[in-house]
Amino acid sequence: MLPQEIILRKRNGHALAPADIADFIGRLGRGELSEGQIGAFAMAVWFRGMTAEETIALTLAMRDSGDVLAWQDMGKPIADKHSTGGVGDNVSLMLAPIAAACGLAVPMISGRGLGHTGGTLDKLESIPGYNIMPDEALFRQTVREAGCAIIGQTAALAPADKQLYAVRDVTATVDSVPLITASILSKKLAAGLESLVLDVKVGNGSFMQDLDQALELARSLVAVANGAGVRTSALLTDMNEPLADAAGNAVEIANAVEFLAGQKAGTRLESVVLSFAAEMLVSAGVAPDVETAHARTAAALASGKAMEHFSRMVHRLGGPADFVEEYRRYLPEAPVVVPVPAPRSGYLAACDTRALGMAVIRLGGGRLKPTDAIDHRTGFSGIRPLGTRVEKGEPLAILHAADAESAAAIAADVAGLYTISNEKPAAAPVILARI
Repeated sequence: MLPQEIILRKRNGHALAPADIADFIGRLGRGELSEGQIGAFAMAVWFRGMTAEETIALTLAMRDSGDVLAWQDMGKPIADKHSTGGVGDNVSLMLAPIAAACGLAVPMISGRGLGHTGGTLDKLESIPGYNIMPDEALFRQTVREAGCAIIGQTAALAPADKQLYAVRDVTATVDSVPLITASILSKKLAAGLESLVLDVKVGNGSFMQDLDQALELARSLVAVANGAGVRTSALLTDMNEPLADAAGNAVEIANAVEFLAGQKAGTRLESVVLSFAAEMLVSAGVAPDVETAHARTAAALASGKAMEHFSRMVHRLGGPADFVEEYRRYLPEAPVVVPVPAPRSGYLAACDTRALGMAVIRLGGGRLKPTDAIDHRTGFSGIRPLGTRVEKGEPLAILHAADAESAAAIAADVAGLYTISNEKPAAAPVILARI
């Protein structure tokens, strides 16, 4: 069928046959479609949606537009996790080595920052020498020897996704559930996974601020991934405040090392990381239930095994051999480090989390456009969690800036992002639902 006929059928609300979807995406991957045709297809899907069968076909076609990795010789279950993005969300940095320490192989394809949310690759580039784009041989060797490797999407993996996303970004069609689903899963399926756990964020610091929207996306992702042959579940997690007590790049790497060293016990971050690690073990079939899996993951963290796997991954991918021992010496430091003082006494009751993420971008820790360079030194550390009692003038967070002028301006703005109440707010659950 001609591309324009496929667009016409979808525009008119008809379900597309898998063969027609495969043909359209195949043409896209070979450069045979105009930007107008790609944009028209995306807009037709945005308005008309797709059935589960169509979304599975779209996902598989995008997966098959490039290389699909196979890991039959690994001898371990191949598992991964994906997050829809948040502020202070550095979970992948600790989760991958914890899962590896528990016997999984984790070939994690991650991304850069998107909008106000941070990117795992941007964070890892804070580590001197770390290669986020290794060749396939080094990628495989790292997974084999370290149990995990966190890298970027190569040109050979799901190239049709890159082309379609570039057009979606400029045609106001990013927020289509079928297109989001196919974009996320095509890359994960191309990595050769056997099981996958999804972190769908909900709240004022996430792309999905409405619980019903997040549930719709989670159900779509789980149904399509399972329909494509990958055992998949999802947890919906709260993003109405930063997850870690750091937001930025180098500061989140430091936070990850401290977490793996056992210094973040009892935090919301620990709850999320260990919940996802347990879910990965159960989904991969190496633990019979969540309780057993949770005990194993907690033991891997407490014993230092997870830190060993992280250190091995960093070194195999070009980072310093002694990075975990000397991380503060290796990570870039901002020249201006100042507290953000509380404007009044009381309990931290709410946070404009998206605006805090945008403050990281204003400091240079994110991008306003794809060509922007990132200042890995900047961001926030020591972020106080909601429910904390503060006195006037006490730090809400520690700001890391490139110069005193931006530090002063942004510190004043960030202080206004918090609601401070006389009454202590009820603690909000961090895990909202499981799909």
